[in-house]
Amino acid sequence: MLTNKPVSKRADQSGCCQPPSVALLQHMLQQRIPGSRLLSQRLPDCEGIELMLVDPRTVPLRYTQQEIHRIMAEPAYWSLCWGSGLALAQYLMARPEQLSGQTVVDFGAGSGIVAIAAARAGAKKVIACDIDEQALAAVAINAEINGVEIERLDDLSKQQDRVDLLIAADVLYDRENLGLLDGFLACAKRVLVADSRIRDFNVPPYRRISQVECTTFPDIDEFREFGRVSLYEALAP
Repeated sequence: MLTNKPVSKRADQSGCCQPPSVALLQHMLQQRIPGSRLLSQRLPDCEGIELMLVDPRTVPLRYTQQEIHRIMAEPAYWSLCWGSGLALAQYLMARPEQLSGQTVVDFGAGSGIVAIAAARAGAKKVIACDIDEQALAAVAINAEINGVEIERLDDLSKQQDRVDLLIAADVLYDRENLGLLDGFLACAKRVLVADSRIRDFNVPPYRRISQVECTTFPDIDEFREFGRVSLYEALAP
């Protein structure tokens, strides 16, 4: 198990100034969720994938008003494996024939779960893209734990070459984000999107290919409706 071992920055496009470590990641989490701790946790139905995620036993039940404002201003999305990400990871790992030899971009990578699943399923190259530098640090740590190599990118516009597949989970939490979908098709030949928030999703050429029950891990007691994840696919013209 990783402790404070620095992680290699091979092929890193994120611009991070130093290789991340678990100690650094823990410090980042403390800044965003005071009193919390990270714990390496094995995910359900993901063939042994483990992530450094928040230990729910260490999250205080009460915060000061100032702490609440800080948490809301800069949420540590990367410290949870959100339900849509978990569902998409499970989907990919059950279909390795769709990943073999592919170059894949994971947009809004967060903890890196979907990127790691794509790498484990046989993708030739995986790029995790996230605007949050802490998320990119988490991706590097989690990739190291799971023995895969993942490039990091802080801006999708920096990806010059069209990729085979773009995957995105839990990025459509606001209807205004639906505008991202056209950009995805400009970047990739095929797009897979997982979402549990938008119910009246009707954005051609995207079509729903699956719907599964999958909750965020560790369990944060979300509303039941958010445990129903839809997977959508689109092919570039």
